[in-house]
This record gives sequence, structure tokens and C-alpha cells, in this order.
Amino acid sequence: MERLAICPGSFDPVTYGHLDIIQRGAKVFDRIIVTVFNNQSKSPLFSVDERIELLENVTSDMENVEVDSSSQLLMEYAKQKKASAIIRGLRAVSDFEYEMQITSMNRKLNENIETFFMMTNNDYSFLSSSMVKEVAKYQANVADLVPKAVELALQQKFN
Repeated sequence: MERLAICPGSFDPVTYGHLDIIQRGAKVFDRIIVTVFNNQSKSPLFSVDERIELLENVTSDMENVEVDSSSQLLMEYAKQKKASAIIRGLRAVSDFEYEMQITSMNRKLNENIETFFMMTNNDYSFLSSSMVKEVAKYQANVADLVPKAVELALQQKFN
């Protein structure tokens, strides 16, 4: 049986921290679907289509990774895709507390889909999409934080 994992997020925009989790997850699972979910509590800089395009660009060399989007509940989406796992990245203890609540609810919704937490590479433990957008807004260099395609897209948004 194929080991399929969903790597959910808003990815607004995708950072090297996200990419690190995706790449490492792709070594563990047979296939990963990186799925853009629209977080209603955030006002995104990039449209869902733009985020999908950026993710497809930066994951194009990973044969077992595909990109999708959904407005469903994560567990409904995962069940529909016949996924066996959810992959989530953790940066700090504060992430763990938040993720633990979400995972508990997800297990209540579907106990057959496991959540796997991966610690973010130390180089990216401080990194968030919000921080990247804030820095890029002031034309500061984000080359060490995001792939080139994302850096260019941020420059276009803020120029």
C-alpha cells in the first residue's frame, strides 16, 4: 500500500523552512501532496493560484511531490485522497502546543490518519511566512529565506 502524506499549509509564501519539511518528508513517504489551504484568519498576500504556481516551481525536481489546494476540512481532504498521514513542521515549543490541539481534533475526526511532526532545520527555526513578507515589504534581502522564484514574486508584489 502506498504511503501517502498530506503536507498542508497556507504557504503565503513558501519558504526554505517549508521546503525543508517537504524534501525530508518526500524521503519518508512514497508520495506527498503539498496542499494549499486558505486560512480564514489570515489575509494572504498571494492568491491560492499564485501559491500553487510558486510551490510547483520550487518542488518541480521532486518526483513524488504534487501540489494541490483545498477549501475542505483537512481530515476530509486527506480521507478523500486516501492519505495515511499528515506532515507538519515544528519550529518551537509554541508551535507544538498549537499543533497538539489541532492534531487532537484531527484524531477525533479521523483516527486512521496519523500526524507526523518534523523538527525544522535549525537554520530555519526562526522563519515564518509572515516574517518573510514583513522583511520583503521594506525591500530587505530575503534570498536566504525563500527560493529565487519566491524572492522575485515578493519583489513584484512590493514594487
